[in-house]
Parts: sequence; C-alpha cells; structure tokens
Amino acid sequence: MILEAARRALGDLFTAEFRAAFFKTLGLTLLLLVVVWLGLQHLFDLFAVPWIATLLSGFPGWAGWLGIIAAVLAAIGLALGLALLIAPVAAVIAGLFLDDVAEIIEKNEYPLDPPGRAVPAMRAFLLSAKFLAVVILGNIVALFLLLVPGVNIAAFFLVNGYLLGREYFEFAAMRFREEAEAKALRRRNFGTVFLAGLVIAAFLAVPILNLLTPLFAAALMVHLHKMVSAGERRASRSAPAVPARRTS
Repeated sequence: MILEAARRALGDLFTAEFRAAFFKTLGLTLLLLVVVWLGLQHLFDLFAVPWIATLLSGFPGWAGWLGIIAAVLAAIGLALGLALLIAPVAAVIAGLFLDDVAEIIEKNEYPLDPPGRAVPAMRAFLLSAKFLAVVILGNIVALFLLLVPGVNIAAFFLVNGYLLGREYFEFAAMRFREEAEAKALRRRNFGTVFLAGLVIAAFLAVPILNLLTPLFAAALMVHLHKMVSAGERRASRSAPAVPARRTS
C-alpha cells in the first residue's frame, strides 16, 4: 500500500497538471530558504563575530589560522542549521498547496469519488503554525541527538517520519472528515502512516530533491488516505452482522 502510494505520488510530480504547483512550491521554498539563510547570517554577524574577534585578539600570533578555522566552522554550522530547517520550511509551504495538489489528484485519479473540500483558510493557517512549531522542536531534539553515536541518523528519520506522516495524513483526511475523525483514522492506522512518514523523511534527506517534499508528501498522503479509507469500508462490509439481542 505504502509503496504503491509512493509510486503514484512520484508519477504525479511530473504530470502537466502539477507544473503550476511545482513552480510555485519550488519558488516559495527557495525564497524562504534564502530569507532563513540571510537571517542566520545576520544573527551570526551580530553575536558571534564580535565574540570571535575578542577571542582572537588574545592570540595575535595565531590570529590568521584561528580566523580561517572559525570561518570554516561557522560555514559548516550555518549550512547544518539551514539543512535542519528545510523540514519546517517545507511544512509552511505544504499548508499553502496541499488542497491544490489534492484537487488535481482527486479529479484525475479518483473521478468517481465525491470531491474533497478545502480546509478553511484560518484553520489551515493555525494547523500549519502548530506543525511548524512541532517540527522545529522535533528537529532541535534530533540536532542534540546528532551528538550521540549510533542514534543521530535514526533520530532524523524517526522524528521527521512521525511528524511529517502525522500532519500530512491528517491534512489529506480533513478534506473528507472532521478534524477529530481524521485524527482517529490516523491513530487506527498508526503503523501505516508512520511508515509512509519514513518514506517522506527519506525523500527529505535527498539534497535538491527535498525542495519538492511538500508536493510529494501531499500527493503520497492523498493516495494513502484513499487506500486506507477503501480498506476500512471493505472491512466494515465484510464484518459479520451482530444479531439483535432478544428481549423478554
């Protein structure tokens, strides 16, 4: 089920209908990442550079070499920080384009099913804001776990797999269900949704390609929600009827 949903989602990324969403998503993601990079650079120049200059003044004979080492470490730190912020940036973009992606998939691949309804704009904004906060917190935890040998890579996948799977699935489900019902459906299918989230986390870990994480994740979860819903309907139809209790 998960592999089939992922295969369909990858195919969706390259269809003509996705081109508008593709360019909007890519453009906004790159723009936000540039803004984040400039913000991190400004914070570094504001707080770290004066401290480093003061430190180097105590070692005049080594100032040149120490300055180069500090610059390299700073560049690595900024790049690492930007890499860890790709998931939160992708989360913000996802809230803007999930409904566009879902409508394209529903119209082209599930034309006989009732169409979904867009999540109200304010509710979608609040959910995206909550998701952004949760993903940032999760990645801070994952960043600290990077210092623990044997746990670091697993932490990235587990944290992002859980968070991305949960939020994208609930977004897809809320096009057809109330929020409480969408959460209940996700809990009933926790293992399936979590494994699908790991697939999204693996996509997120691929440089350049990870800029398309919102489109891929949204498409994958739309397909997965359709499959899970169909499976539950089949199970309910095949379940034996409970005989009515006799009353005396």
